[in-house]
Amino acid sequence: MDNILSKEYKTSGWLNGFIGVVLFSGSLPATRIAVLDLNPIFVTAARGGIAGILALITLFIFKENRPKPQQFISLTIVALGVVIGFPLLSALALQYITSAHSIVFLGILPLTTAIFGIIRGNEHPKPIFWLFSIIGSTLVIGYACAQGLSASPLGDILMLGAIILCGLGYAEGAKLSKSLGGWQVISWALVLSLPATLPLTFFFLPPSFENIGIQTWLGLAYVSLFSMFIAFIFWYKGLAQGGIASIGQLQLLQPFFGLALAATLLNENVSAGMLAVTIGVILCVAGTKKFAR
Repeated sequence: MDNILSKEYKTSGWLNGFIGVVLFSGSLPATRIAVLDLNPIFVTAARGGIAGILALITLFIFKENRPKPQQFISLTIVALGVVIGFPLLSALALQYITSAHSIVFLGILPLTTAIFGIIRGNEHPKPIFWLFSIIGSTLVIGYACAQGLSASPLGDILMLGAIILCGLGYAEGAKLSKSLGGWQVISWALVLSLPATLPLTFFFLPPSFENIGIQTWLGLAYVSLFSMFIAFIFWYKGLAQGGIASIGQLQLLQPFFGLALAATLLNENVSAGMLAVTIGVILCVAGTKKFAR
């Protein structure tokens, strides 16, 4: 009976994780649309502020207890990683690079998530794990450098920093979800960020809305509701149920979904090089998955 319940629990983890990845896949294309007409800092603050208000209302409706004092450190790390760090750095990066180019970097997000999960979980992977890690990272960095004048070194650096902070936020949030709950983690992290996100939203508010199209507002709405709140409910629950290293590998699907959206919604060119690097990174991360423990 225990084995059956354990398998059902893990199956639920894979399903929740998959839903989260599908919702996350639209984040970079939607952010790209938003920053075409809006300040990246405004986009970052507004998505955090809107989601934070929604989270505050949800916590109030369900009468959730406040986190314990020792949990606030982890919540601060989650907030810095996924509420502030990744949204801001990726929004800044998308001023210099296309969303299709930025999506290549998502290929190393499962790796950074697994590494931070290993660090936080005090696991000791085999040496071959690090070999696959180095090969995968080299593929991404090599591809970025090979773009030459067609891409921006600053955009690549910002995107790499965003991925590192995102991996940290994912791993820390997944660990905390086991004691606090999946949707509660992202909700409290968003509420904790409100003293920063709300003032910045009004400070960087556009002076005029005349030249801002409906697509821009739809992009902002998507990253605020789905990328910043709803997707995390499924994602953190899935990570807590199935494990950080295992469920984190579902992020391997995100580049494919993201490239498809970039080509469909933004008419961006998805080159053979992008696809080749993405597939190469996926194979490397699959290797790290095998030797993660």
